[in-house]
Amino acid sequence: MPEPESEVAVDDSAAPGSTSPAVTSDRAVEVVVYVVLLALAVVLGYDNWRSGMGWAKDGPQSGYLPFYLCVILAGASLFGLGAILARRSQSSKVFVRRDQLRRVVQVFIPTLLFCLFTQWLGLYVASFLLIAGFMRIIGRIALWKSLLTAALFALVMFATFDVAFDVIMPKGPIEAFFGR
Repeated sequence: MPEPESEVAVDDSAAPGSTSPAVTSDRAVEVVVYVVLLALAVVLGYDNWRSGMGWAKDGPQSGYLPFYLCVILAGASLFGLGAILARRSQSSKVFVRRDQLRRVVQVFIPTLLFCLFTQWLGLYVASFLLIAGFMRIIGRIALWKSLLTAALFALVMFATFDVAFDVIMPKGPIEAFFGR
């Protein structure tokens, strides 16, 4: 008897379609990444040259190895940039479409806010807000389920890190109110 094929199929009605307009191409993204890496290599290379990239009496100076790693990164970036620009073909694949970018931004912005809120509200409150927000807004899950799941997750994190393992985590005003 043949073994049945097991395939997970997820049908997402909100998934971006191929009819959405293109935002950028592969070629443009590659050029930007190579230029950013080249700029990073130059800035870090200059800093390591300034702090000493030579050989002293007692061995290499502090910027010796990082400087040469920056030289390698700059060389690789120039090589990649040259290879892309040498390709005369302007036909490039679509890197991201508008609907796809919108979905990435829906995850990126709350995650960035989570990192910022962790500084003021503490890890546990920021985690509660992130999880409840994701579940409610993106997942469209019932409010009570979102709040309950987020609260349980934050409590389990608190019990695990703060109580059981006594790990110092970023705290906010709510933990300070309870004396933690």
